[in-house]
Amino acid sequence: MYAPSLPDAVIIYAGLNLLAFAVFTYDKLRATVNIRRTPENTLLLLAALGPFGALAAVMGFRHKTRHAKFFLIPVFAILHGIFILWLWSWAA
Repeated sequence: MYAPSLPDAVIIYAGLNLLAFAVFTYDKLRATVNIRRTPENTLLLLAALGPFGALAAVMGFRHKTRHAKFFLIPVFAILHGIFILWLWSWAA
């Protein structure tokens, strides 16, 4: 079984955050021209996997700020931050 090394894990995590940012941005662009949107559950799943990218898109484009369930995005970011700090302290 393959276990990714730290650089691989960082690249994968950065990729997930970039993907979340891109999908949130794409959904916002589609909203401005009134085209079919990305399902909210898909956006929330991406936010759970890459919360920093999702949070950057939400804050940068004021996207999905009125929907109550999207207040989970900052919660996901805080939880990921705590987990990253825990991993960092454990690795040191």
